[in-house]
Amino acid sequence: MKKCLIPLLVALSATATLRVLAVDDSNNNQLTAEEKAAGWQLLFDGKDFNGWHNFKREGVRSGWLIRDGALVCADPHNAGDIVTSNQFDWFELQLDYNISEAGNSGIMFHVTDEGNAVWATGPEFQLEDNVKAADKIRCGWLYALYQPPVDPKTGQILDATKPVGEWNHVRLLITPEKCVHEINGVKYFEYVLGSEDFNNRVARSKFGKMPHFAKSNSGYIALQGDHGEVSFRNVKVRAIKAGAN
Repeated sequence: MKKCLIPLLVALSATATLRVLAVDDSNNNQLTAEEKAAGWQLLFDGKDFNGWHNFKREGVRSGWLIRDGALVCADPHNAGDIVTSNQFDWFELQLDYNISEAGNSGIMFHVTDEGNAVWATGPEFQLEDNVKAADKIRCGWLYALYQPPVDPKTGQILDATKPVGEWNHVRLLITPEKCVHEINGVKYFEYVLGSEDFNNRVARSKFGKMPHFAKSNSGYIALQGDHGEVSFRNVKVRAIKAGAN
């Protein structure tokens, strides 16, 4: 009797786990009534590419897929960077990402058509596997411009990312008064676009030679798709009026 009971308990436990996962999955790529009332809008519904296209071209290349309710750069050799159909000035962006081993991606904002690449105009919120990615500019940093402080608990630069294969949550706030980077609820840093400090950092970086970099106060939001596999879900944005935050 005991021999039969153990497999039964395992089966029941597995079934319960599957039910929990199913409930969690059904909540992805949706807005609550409270979020709708607060002005949030979905940028990805988990079903199709509506609202997205490759930079400076129509449609989305075959390296991008919709898989299990996620927007996936599955083949970085035939993906390229994708951008939103709409442009945004001041906003709060939230999304979940899951990156492959040694993967490297990014979120750009205020991207315009004036550059030959998204990063020629839009600052980048770096996404990567902090353990094995070759690029030493780590996840959550504003590429080549700002990085988090040292975490006194570890003596290392603050890193709130989860291991490869797990979903991480990003919050990016862009307003005239301040910009904020957060990963998994942990605030990394603030900066002000166009401030003396910001402009000095740009001038000292490789972007200082790019005449249109960070010059526009509005533009597309872009997802990078050329440095390994990365998946996105629950991509949502809330417009913010200047001075509101």
